[in-house]
Amino acid sequence: MPENQEPAALSERDPMFEREKEKYERPIVSREYILQYLEEAGQPLTLEDFFAELEIEEEDQEALRRRLRAMERDGQLVRNRRGAYGIIEAMELIRGSVSAHPDGFGFLIPEAGGKDLFLSPREMRKVFHGDIILGRAVGEDRRGRIEGTVVRILERALKQIVGRYFADGGSHYVVPEDRRISHEFGVVEGGELAPVHGQIVTLDITQYPDGRNMPQGSVVEILGEHMAPGMEVEIAVRNYGLPYQWSQAVLDEAARFSEVVPEDMKAGRRDLRDLPLVTIDGADAKDFDDAVFAEEIADGFRLIVAIADVASYVQSGSALDKEAVARGNSVYFPRRVIPMLPEILSNGLCSLNPHVDRLCMLCEMEMNVAGEVQRFRFARGVMRSQRRFTYDEVAAILDGDEALRTQDAAMVPHLEALHRLYQSFAGARERRGTIEFDSQETRIIYNDQLRIEKIVAVTRNVAHRIIEECMLAANVCAAQYFRIHDLPMLYRVHPEPSADKLEDLRRFLGELGVPLRLPERPRSADLAKIIEETRDRSDSSLIQTVILRSLSQAFYTVDTGMHFGLAFPAYTHFTSPIRRYPDLVVHRGIQALLDAGTQEPRWLAKKELQELGQHCSMTERRADEASREAVNWLKCEFMMDKIGETFTGIITGVTGFGLFVALREVYVEGLIHISTLGEDYFHFDAQHYRIIGDRSKETFQLGDAIEIRVMNVNLDDRKIDFERAVPEGQATGGKSRRPRRSRKESS
Repeated sequence: MPENQEPAALSERDPMFEREKEKYERPIVSREYILQYLEEAGQPLTLEDFFAELEIEEEDQEALRRRLRAMERDGQLVRNRRGAYGIIEAMELIRGSVSAHPDGFGFLIPEAGGKDLFLSPREMRKVFHGDIILGRAVGEDRRGRIEGTVVRILERALKQIVGRYFADGGSHYVVPEDRRISHEFGVVEGGELAPVHGQIVTLDITQYPDGRNMPQGSVVEILGEHMAPGMEVEIAVRNYGLPYQWSQAVLDEAARFSEVVPEDMKAGRRDLRDLPLVTIDGADAKDFDDAVFAEEIADGFRLIVAIADVASYVQSGSALDKEAVARGNSVYFPRRVIPMLPEILSNGLCSLNPHVDRLCMLCEMEMNVAGEVQRFRFARGVMRSQRRFTYDEVAAILDGDEALRTQDAAMVPHLEALHRLYQSFAGARERRGTIEFDSQETRIIYNDQLRIEKIVAVTRNVAHRIIEECMLAANVCAAQYFRIHDLPMLYRVHPEPSADKLEDLRRFLGELGVPLRLPERPRSADLAKIIEETRDRSDSSLIQTVILRSLSQAFYTVDTGMHFGLAFPAYTHFTSPIRRYPDLVVHRGIQALLDAGTQEPRWLAKKELQELGQHCSMTERRADEASREAVNWLKCEFMMDKIGETFTGIITGVTGFGLFVALREVYVEGLIHISTLGEDYFHFDAQHYRIIGDRSKETFQLGDAIEIRVMNVNLDDRKIDFERAVPEGQATGGKSRRPRRSRKESS
């Protein structure tokens, strides 16, 4: 500013002055102007610099001091050693989250994108998995990774940990069950609880690590013995921070509901109670989201998909709604469900139980004989499910089971109409080019002692496919409904594969001699055609696995985008509002549009929806990871008495440190370390998903069958170690040489 020139008033300089004026009696300097001023200054400024240069009056100085500290806490500013505040980017700092590896190292994942920073075990001693930190690049390690250092911890991800309690002489400590946390925690003595050696406990963290001192905590919960039935779920719930307890406010709201729909809530709705709607679910299902009815009409089919009307009970902003947002979805474990909504709603008032009145949101569709939807409409309804079928019952009826067909004679024509409609849908699906993999689902069977008796394959039958196609049709109609009315909504987007992954896939398929070529931007139909035309090849499972790994992950977003795998131009989730929060949002959007003729629709801004979509994508991944951890525990427990036994398996993963093998007979996966493959030097060929012996040229490739022996089971690490089982007297190739041990890849 030129000498002798009076500075402009704050109201003229600060672009957010009017906003601050509305919020505060004495307007405070906005965050935006502080960042702008620092950028113009070109250097960090102390608190005193701000007071002087912005001419902050004495009575406003404390407010500015608090604002600067809040901006520092939120990662907008950083304070250097002389106490001056600077812009993070200008100080070459990177804000991001910590991703920890069980082997002790980790990565800083930048929020703004770009390359991850490698964090050495020394740096990881200061932080936990999930912490939000500021880091700085300090060079490259010998493997070419950008190394980082922790500058400041902005937000701690953990308040509690669950782990195993050890009392070793005068030392008391807890080893976390989450293997991404490599610290041991000292136990603060003197609490009310007195765990014994070996028990699983929950610890409130009272002191965080700083690189020199170990973290500490106090025991607030004793979960029980390490091997107690159900312990795997208790641990997974706490490891992944799953909300599992209802607040008193939620319980109070839930207590106002009964099992019976109030008569006044049925008024003004379309009455479907005489329509033969049925639910078709798994045998152990307790919450019924959807019911279906189909009939043939002159030029095709009429389909009604009725979905539980959760939105009429769970009001936006209520305690129930806030808890549903926090949970994001129900979480399914073996023998236990953590529901998104209390059971009075999820299994009762909202569940489409047979022979009782229930509120529903319905999608009525008319489609031609080719399975293409010609018209659709949404409406509020009241219904009464006429029958609760299982998938196996419907499949048996359609397969001609006389006893079941006689028992449910009135329903047979409607089920057969659903089957004929499915056949039309299947034709449309094939023409559209939906990708279908030969995946294998499993189910755990327990004995009377609640231990695993066996693991069995679950076969999808025609009834599963009927319901799947009906739900897909309703979800597509919901997406079209919002696009027609231009209402912002959460869509389920599955992006097309990246250019790099497609190039790798082309090279791989070419080397296998697959005759079909992928265009520069393939459609899902192109990949579906490759899967179908190679289904009879001996390496078909290998081809399918590599195609699957080339695909991106689906997520929720406010931006309309294609669902690549299903080959839909727009897709959303409408059919499961009892167990998925995005579906509940979709229902509220439909209600807003249905009410648009009588009142102005009130709806969420795009920014709010986008943030909600990111949160629900996170809770979905969190639920999947927690369920997987619990299942892995159970599978390890199941294999503990099978050490030394041999099995046949399929190679499902090839890495620089060995082979992952899934066993055919028991549906369990383990690792053959590269050092146990045989008496040879073995090399990892990443491009071809294989490991090759240097002298013997023996090859182990993704999809190959292999005989293994169970070597070791580590329940704490959820790991099973195999070795290659070679018939006695058979050589493994090459001369007797000491095998090279491969360093474990960090990624």
